[in-house]
Amino acid sequence: MTRRRRDERGTAIVEFSWMAILLMVPLVWVILSVFEVQRGAFAVHAAARAAGRAFVLAPDDAVGIARAQAAAAQTLASQGSPGMTAHVEHHCTTRPNCHLGTSVVTVTVTSSVELPLLPRILDLKHRSFQLSARHSVPFGQYVEAGDPSEDEEQGQENDKESGGPER
Repeated sequence: MTRRRRDERGTAIVEFSWMAILLMVPLVWVILSVFEVQRGAFAVHAAARAAGRAFVLAPDDAVGIARAQAAAAQTLASQGSPGMTAHVEHHCTTRPNCHLGTSVVTVTVTSSVELPLLPRILDLKHRSFQLSARHSVPFGQYVEAGDPSEDEEQGQENDKESGGPER
């Protein structure tokens, strides 16, 4: 009785292909997820910075809150992942009025990034990654620039009043 030996040429490439597919798909998903979370982290950080600047440039707290929320939403829309929404909170060292000379305003922006390629059967809490950023701004660090012609006129009026040099 002669036993025929099976030809096993070419089976290594098939095994390698299956192993590559089984290992590469999760690896690609992890890499895509890390990039998406990193993009969201940069966007949330930029949104916190923009919201802090918008808050301290406002004339009062109510306008500052509205401007901070608008700045954070615009920054996330331009730099973040689609569907990111901003939750903005602010705290300051001088309550109740944050717009005083010695106040330090801290703005916290919280958002979430939805991880890519996960099935919709999972609830949103398990498909997303929470991100948060905090930025502190001393009141008076950022000042709105006025019209340069008004500054020149004001300077000329001060020279006339003080008896300064006329040209």
